[in-house]
Amino acid sequence: MASMFLYLLSLLLFPLFSSAQTHRNVTLGTSLSTNDKNPYWASPSGEFSFGFYPIKDVFVLAIWYEKIAVESIIWTANGGNTVESGSKIELTSDGVLSLSTRNGTQIWKAESMDSIGVTSAAMLDTGNFVLSSDESAIKWASFDIPTDTIVPTQILNPLGKLSARLTQNDYSQGRFELILQGDGNLVLYQKARPMGDNYDGYWDTATTNGSQLIFNQSGYIYLSLGSGNTNRSSLTPTTQVSPREFYHRATLDFDGAFRHYTYPKKFTGGRWRQSWSVSEYVPSNICTAFGGSALGSGVCGFNSYCKLDDNQRPQCNCPPRYTYIDSNNTFNGCKQDFLQQICGTSDGFELREIPSIDWRTSDYGRFTSVTEDWCRETCLDDCFCAVAIIREGTCWLKKFPLSNGKTDPTDKGKALIKVGKSQLVLNNRNNSCKKDRDNLILPGSILLGSSMLFNLLLISVICLANCGFRHKKQHKMRQDPPSISGMNLRSFTYKELEEATDKFKEKLGKGAFSTVYKGILELNPQSLVAVKRLESVVEGVEKEFRAEMSAIGRTNHKNLVQLLGFCDEGAHRLLVYEFMKNGSLASFLFGDSKPDWYQRIQIAFGIARGIVYLHEECSSQIIHCDIKPQNILLDDSFNVKISDFGLAKLLMSDQSRCTTDIRGTRGYVAPEWFKRMAITAKVDVYSFGIMLLEIICCRKNVERESWDENYEILSDWAYDCYVENKLHLLVENDEQAKNDGKMLERDLNLKLELETVGFEIALELLLVIEKLVYHLVNALELEK
Repeated sequence: MASMFLYLLSLLLFPLFSSAQTHRNVTLGTSLSTNDKNPYWASPSGEFSFGFYPIKDVFVLAIWYEKIAVESIIWTANGGNTVESGSKIELTSDGVLSLSTRNGTQIWKAESMDSIGVTSAAMLDTGNFVLSSDESAIKWASFDIPTDTIVPTQILNPLGKLSARLTQNDYSQGRFELILQGDGNLVLYQKARPMGDNYDGYWDTATTNGSQLIFNQSGYIYLSLGSGNTNRSSLTPTTQVSPREFYHRATLDFDGAFRHYTYPKKFTGGRWRQSWSVSEYVPSNICTAFGGSALGSGVCGFNSYCKLDDNQRPQCNCPPRYTYIDSNNTFNGCKQDFLQQICGTSDGFELREIPSIDWRTSDYGRFTSVTEDWCRETCLDDCFCAVAIIREGTCWLKKFPLSNGKTDPTDKGKALIKVGKSQLVLNNRNNSCKKDRDNLILPGSILLGSSMLFNLLLISVICLANCGFRHKKQHKMRQDPPSISGMNLRSFTYKELEEATDKFKEKLGKGAFSTVYKGILELNPQSLVAVKRLESVVEGVEKEFRAEMSAIGRTNHKNLVQLLGFCDEGAHRLLVYEFMKNGSLASFLFGDSKPDWYQRIQIAFGIARGIVYLHEECSSQIIHCDIKPQNILLDDSFNVKISDFGLAKLLMSDQSRCTTDIRGTRGYVAPEWFKRMAITAKVDVYSFGIMLLEIICCRKNVERESWDENYEILSDWAYDCYVENKLHLLVENDEQAKNDGKMLERDLNLKLELETVGFEIALELLLVIEKLVYHLVNALELEK
């Protein structure tokens, strides 16, 4: 039985073990300089390098494919900004990866949540550069903060993003982002420069349950949709070349398209060129991707238009009498080589025709049932008109600057570009306008200065008023201090919670002694909460209840549900928790469709993290005593939150066990409870093991209405499968799990015999593996 649990636990851990690398080629105090002969640290196979990549006479701190000469960079530090000769990257003696200039000024460091304990760094063969501890726990990884590229085995989690570079050769942040939103939609955005705010999205997967963007080891890129083995949105063609023969990368290019590239490792001629080839890309036409309401300049910058070349890449062109703002960067837009029309005059301007071109987001006027001559005259007479579009009797007037320009061969209309007639007109106007501008400089500056002063005064008044409102609001909040010392919790009145739940109207769940209701805090109407109301309070356990609530109120971990407040008024006992949108693990596992295998693995890791925190990292150890799927909640992004500490038992720092009455739920209760033995953290580990079986098999531990009595108790059936060497039956319809099981048996050669492992030893090993999950989940790279 115990060895069967170990096998299944190892099955869950295999994707981590299979990609683990213990190479430690960089020790504390080691540094690289741009002046070094080889200013980089290479991976064991020599496939990847981390260090200073030369760009003309400067450098960028980067990771790149070592064996590819062009377009090989997959990650950059310091925002992609270049550094001068003499700069240095160092893994300092206190475990900080620091980039400094030649005069010693630090300009970038690896932002690790916990640099304490970092003892080495390594460039892994996956393309991931990591900082790790002696226990191989990864403290920081480049895979966790991608720039514009992902590679096989890399995953983009919810709220993760890729940011395009500025130009082909400038790796600083550009104008486009790919974001996996918290609502499960994968979206491409155009960014506002220089502030970086996002405009409307110009492409998305239109999904609401995307959980991860996965670039797996087979070279496939897909958005996992969180349920079902094949429930995914693929971004890669079904026929794909193998990573054994080709290098792969997926890059959000500077032109706003997300492209999947391949490069042959060995050039043998034929149809494969010794260069990067595009196997897939989104959107299908970057020139036409931007909608009619999109803000920003579009792909090619203002006053230009986009056209796809033979390789389906955008080319940026200027209209007649417009020139590139920067001839070295054609994506930066165009400018007029003539002065704009002065209102009240129409002389000196003419219209140039270009077919099948439009700037859809620059309209300010539309007229139907008109002739082309009427459209021409209207634009020439209107000083605000930069371009007129005439199409099938409709005339559109476009304002300056022109944005989101594109060519469309199917467009039956034509653009009428307003330009100055001659250079002579331009020179004359330049002289007169320069004189007019000189005469306006002084009064204009005075007016501008006074206007800015007024705006500053107005802003100051608004800020002071806002601060006063917030102070008053916070003062009101502080009028209700918590009744338990040292807790960062809000004390609610029963009436407040009754109003928040609309008199306990919407029930979320019910337990033996409590009911949970959905509520909205009056303080913030946008903040949903779950209000747990104890149906009865036994007077003898009042002190213990308050002590346990105090301990839980001080916990702070991403895999524990957050306690926001409480009500301790008369006979009323209520707890206020954060609201979990996706409900319990039970409803997730035991629904109509089987959830994705790799998502279930991540859920198992999250539960283990939370349990280890309760057992080892709290000031007072907490034994939960009721670990089961109904008490595991899932947030918007399917992150795990352990809940329901109503049966939890606290241990002081000098305690490792306690005695107490039997607690827990039938089917998950450890044998110690029935033997009246001292209770330790192992009871949670036992429950965790039972729940792992449910996560693996996607079925309940007890199914009374089973067609076969041998199938009723999941743990018994799993044990029978193990004895009969039929563990594949546990995941009979789960191809992803089967594949991992086959690779596990082949690569790890796991051959545990039941008779060689006693029950107590097995529990110790389960506890060790639980701890391994905690250390490895952040330390090792996921294979899928």
